[in-house]
Amino acid sequence: MLRHLVPAAIRRPFARYSHAVEVPAGARLLLVSGQLGISVDDAIPEEAEAQAGLCFAAIAACLAEAGMGPDDIVRLNAYVTDRAHMAGYMAARDRFIADPPPASTLMIVSGFTRPEFKVEIEALAARVD
Repeated sequence: MLRHLVPAAIRRPFARYSHAVEVPAGARLLLVSGQLGISVDDAIPEEAEAQAGLCFAAIAACLAEAGMGPDDIVRLNAYVTDRAHMAGYMAARDRFIADPPPASTLMIVSGFTRPEFKVEIEALAARVD
């Protein structure tokens, strides 16, 4: 069983994330590469929230392929190209993640491989079978 930690000794999280998630010995791990907001037909939406939605859909497909789901995510690393994209990313994230939420980091970066990309998200999942 995963154990989500929000220690009383430190400030509560700024958003929906846990400060730490403990993965027990023997759990299966899945590391999902950074996913970009691009559809199967190569369409890239203009809005960061729509791009984040596509990122999470890709993560969901990877999880499903491994017999896992959003509740198995223990950590998200997300990257946006501007502070203006944070709200859209967080809205998509909050629709996708389970409770209790995973550990999470959000960073603002200068860009990705193509200028139209605004969001990239990678995930670490663990499942105790």
